[in-house]
Amino acid sequence: MSKKAIFPGSFDPFTIGHYDIVKRGLELFDEIIIGIGRNRTKNETFPIREREEAIRKIFADEPRVQVVIYDCLTVDFAKEQGASFILRGIRCVEDFEYERNMAEANKQLGGVETIILYTRPEYAHISSTLVRDLYAYGKNVSEFVPNTLR
Repeated sequence: MSKKAIFPGSFDPFTIGHYDIVKRGLELFDEIIIGIGRNRTKNETFPIREREEAIRKIFADEPRVQVVIYDCLTVDFAKEQGASFILRGIRCVEDFEYERNMAEANKQLGGVETIILYTRPEYAHISSTLVRDLYAYGKNVSEFVPNTLR
């Protein structure tokens, strides 16, 4: 039986920190489905279809990575995809507290286990929010996003 994980997020935009988590996750899982979730509480900077296409390009040469847009609870998305794991990355203590609570809920609701990878120190300051803010003010964000998004 293959080990399949989903890596959920809004990815608005997909950063080098996200990229690193997926690459490292491929050492643990046979397949990773990057799930771009619709978040009704956030205003989008980049249209969801553009994000989907950009992430597909990043992993075009990696057949073990798929990109799927979803609009449901993450635990339900994992079950729909036949994934037994949710892959998450954390940058700081605040991320840990949030992810721990979500992991417990997802385990209770759907029996899906969450695997957390710590962000590499050189990427810990990078967030989609930071990149969006820099982008909004016309700053160069190329050092914060994968090559194909530059």
